[in-house]
Amino acid sequence: MKAVLFDLDGIITDTAGYHFLAWKSLAKKLGMELDEEFNEQLKGVSRTDSLELILKRGQLENTVTLAEKERLAASKNEVYNQMIKQMNASDSLPGIESLLIDLKTNHFLLGLASASQNGPAILKKLGLYDLFDTIVNPAELSAGKPDPEIFQKAAEQLGCSVSECVGIEDAAADVESINRAKMVSIAVGDKEVLHAADKVIKTTNELTVDLIKTIWTECCEIN
Repeated sequence: MKAVLFDLDGIITDTAGYHFLAWKSLAKKLGMELDEEFNEQLKGVSRTDSLELILKRGQLENTVTLAEKERLAASKNEVYNQMIKQMNASDSLPGIESLLIDLKTNHFLLGLASASQNGPAILKKLGLYDLFDTIVNPAELSAGKPDPEIFQKAAEQLGCSVSECVGIEDAAADVESINRAKMVSIAVGDKEVLHAADKVIKTTNELTVDLIKTIWTECCEIN
């Protein structure tokens, strides 16, 4: 094992609530309501794809021009950026900062594989930016999760084989992305929902260097 690749939302920090409020505000302007159940479909999904899902929900997907879609996505992001300005180091999820430091101390490479284009800015607010060796720019990808491209790109940027990487996610579609990239997958959350992962744990606080190494080793022995 040479590298560990992280999602942002739900693994390093929790900005899902901010995303939901920003999308909900936009949807209201479009004449529809979003609920928590629908918001689950947006987790781990790119801004562009999230907007498409919302427009489809309101049966507006064929009535909005590309230019208007770009304006709507930018409008949502402005609202979201205003909300996350208040974030600081205390907003890291339990155990994550110490895990990242321990991984670096043990000479593992770290990559961010998030659909969020705000990933670098958020990592800086959390005081974690300098711990990462690479951050994939989702705007440069041809496909979003569950396509494996983002994890394959992260491995490439780190100079690693996918077989040398572990991916950590919190959503089923994101776990699928890791698995399709042929990496070892660790999921944080509900075991029934995330059963496709090689290992599921309940909280980020359970993540340790030893646990990650053990899971990777066990998966390599099986394969």
